[in-house]
Amino acid sequence: MDNLTLDPSFLTLAVEGIISGASAMSYWEVLAALLSLAYLVLAMRQNSLCWYAGFASTAILSWLFWDASLLMESALNIYYLAMAIYGWYMWNYGGSKQFSADTQLSITTWSLKQHTLAITGVALFSLLSGYLLTVNTGAALPYLDSFTTWGAVLTTYMVAKKILENWIYWIVIDVLAAYMYADRSLYILSLQMLIFVIMCFFGFKTWLSAYYQQPQPTEVAEPTT
Repeated sequence: MDNLTLDPSFLTLAVEGIISGASAMSYWEVLAALLSLAYLVLAMRQNSLCWYAGFASTAILSWLFWDASLLMESALNIYYLAMAIYGWYMWNYGGSKQFSADTQLSITTWSLKQHTLAITGVALFSLLSGYLLTVNTGAALPYLDSFTTWGAVLTTYMVAKKILENWIYWIVIDVLAAYMYADRSLYILSLQMLIFVIMCFFGFKTWLSAYYQQPQPTEVAEPTT
C-alpha cells in the first residue's frame, strides 16, 4: 500500500508550480483559457457558438506562441483557426439535404475500419515527426509531443464533422498532455488538461444521449408525375 502513496515533495512542488504559474499568467493567457472552457461547454451542448469561442482563443494563443518564438505551436494554431471556420460552417450548413431540408449537421459515428485507419495514420505521423525531432532538435518528449499534436489535428476534424467518438480521443490526448506538461513543470497547463478530461467525459455522455435521441434520416418521397 505504501507504493500507492504520493510523494509529498512532488505534491508540494506541483502546488507551488500552479500558484507560481497562475501569478505569472497574463490577462491574455487567462482570457484564452476562459474561452477554451467556453468552447468545450458550448460544444457539449452542440451550440455552434463554440466555434466563435474556439476561434478567439486560438487567435490569442497563436499570437502568444509567436511572441514566445514557439513557431510550430503558432503554426498549429493557424490550422485550428481554419478548422474553427470549417467547423462553424459544417455545424450550420453541413447537414445532408438528401434526407431532409435541415442543413444542420447530425452526430454520427465512425466504423472500426475508419478508427483503425485514423489511429494508424496518427501513429505513423507521430513516429516520423518524433524521429525527426529527436535527430534534429533537443525537443523534450518528442514522440509524446508528436502524438498529442497529430492526435489533436485529427480530433479537431472529428469535432467539426460531429463524430461522436471525438470525446474519447480527446480524453486520451488530454491525459497524455497533462503528463507531458507536468513533466516540463507547466503545472497550470497540466491542471487545465485534467479539467478538460473531466469535461470530455460529460461531453461524450451528452452527445451519446443526443445521438440516440436524434431522428433517424428518412428519405424524402419522390414527387409523383
